This record gives sequence, structure tokens and C-alpha cells, in this order.
Amino acid sequence: MCGASLLADKVALVTGGGGGIGKAISVAFASHGAKVIVAERDPGRANETVAEIQASGGQGIASVVDVQEREHVAAMADAALREFGHVDVLVNNVGDYLAAKPFLETTLEDWEALYRINLKHVFLCTQAIAPKMIERGAGGSIINISTVEAFRGIPNCAVYSAFKGGVTQFTKSVALEMAQYRIRVNAIAPDVTQTLQVPYDRWVPAEQRDLIPLWVPLGRFGMPDDVAGAALFLASDLSKFMTGTTVHVDGGTYAAGGWYRTTRGGWTNSPLNP
Repeated sequence: MCGASLLADKVALVTGGGGGIGKAISVAFASHGAKVIVAERDPGRANETVAEIQASGGQGIASVVDVQEREHVAAMADAALREFGHVDVLVNNVGDYLAAKPFLETTLEDWEALYRINLKHVFLCTQAIAPKMIERGAGGSIINISTVEAFRGIPNCAVYSAFKGGVTQFTKSVALEMAQYRIRVNAIAPDVTQTLQVPYDRWVPAEQRDLIPLWVPLGRFGMPDDVAGAALFLASDLSKFMTGTTVHVDGGTYAAGGWYRTTRGGWTNSPLNP
């Protein structure tokens, strides 16, 4: 266990906690004293994360659940309360772009699938857990994992970005509703971060890896631990006067806004070989 326990006596529920960013958040929270419910539809991943938490002296349980289904979410919330009595932190981490294709080629089924995995589950989990936080009267923190694509265009993923934009606006608006109960609601928008969905270590060929510092202002791709650090901050009292905002964890790509470093040390917004 980490010496600095920012989440001592807290209970955290992390959706999609079995891999990538969700796993990193679950492990980080446990290392800072939280009891963690790892909500994950893949039993193997859920149990693997819990085993890692327990091996380091932390406390965690697996909740095998599909957070796209109302009945599953209700059962998950009830199980969390039975096990630990309350939930202080909810991380709505699940999301996926599913497939990239031009908007005019998308179908109603595509829209529904993207809604369910990127926005509907945020509604379901928040509506299931926030009332329990209110009843307890001890405040709380809700953290929604968004994406840089909620703030800029992304060709061939228009529906995905629309729902992620919805996560951003939901975060702002529900934060105002929850403020009177001392429940803070914030979001994190990652970019260029290595995850199960975007495995940059396999996508970027060896002969192009020297270009990474030209693509990302901080000079490297992000790792799940980078996002976990921001989540730990938002879950803890270090951010006790923050609500309704989004923390960008992107190595500077959103700020760069289409500008790229050149091999000569300058910057360009019209690369010769993008």
C-alpha cells in the first residue's frame, strides 16, 4: 500500500475496471486506501484486476456486469451497498468508438450501439449511485471518462464524438444539480493514450517511432497511469472545490490544435508528410 492514502475509508466503483484506463484507475485508487468495486463484463479481466489489488495489500471485489443494461446496473449498485455500505466515488469509464466509417454509411443500429456504450451507461450508473450518495449525506465524486474528440472533430467517428460531447455537457449540467449535496461531477478527456482499444505500440511501426515527439507536444504517448493520476486527484479532497469541469490528459495535443513540432525545432500547421 502507498504511504500517502488520499482515499482512506473511501469506496470507489469503477466501470470497465478490468483493463486499460479502468484497471489503472482501480489499482491507483486501491493503492491510496480505497475499497474498489471493479465493474467489468469480462470475468477474467475483473478477477485479474482484483487479484492485482489484493496482491498489493488493497481491498477490491469484482462485479461482473454489463453497465449498458439497467437491471445489471441496479444489481451492481445493490451489491456494492451490501458489501461496503456506501459508495463515495463513481468512475464512469466505459466507452468505445466501435468502428470508424463515414457518417452517411452508419446505420440506426450503429447509433444505438454507440449511444449505449458511450452515454447511456453514464446515465444509468449515475442515476443508480448518486441517490445513494445523497442519502448518506457525506458528499462524493463522480468522474466521467470522455475524450479529446468531445472537443474537436474526428472524421469517420461523428456519432461517437457526438455522444462523447454529450458526456461533457452532462457532466457540466448534472454537476450543478449535485452541488447542493456536495457531490462533485467532473470529466477527464484523454488523447493518444495506450489502451486496449488503441494499442499505439502495435499501430506505430518501428521506423516511425522517432516521429512521436513531433506528434505529441510532451514527446510521448500517454499511458493508463497518466489518466489514473488525474482520476485520483478528482476523487480526492485535493480537488474539493472543483466541479463541472473537464481535465485534459493528452500530452498537449488539444492545446496544439493541429500544430506539429518540426525536426528543426520549430512548429508547423501544414506538415509536408502528415
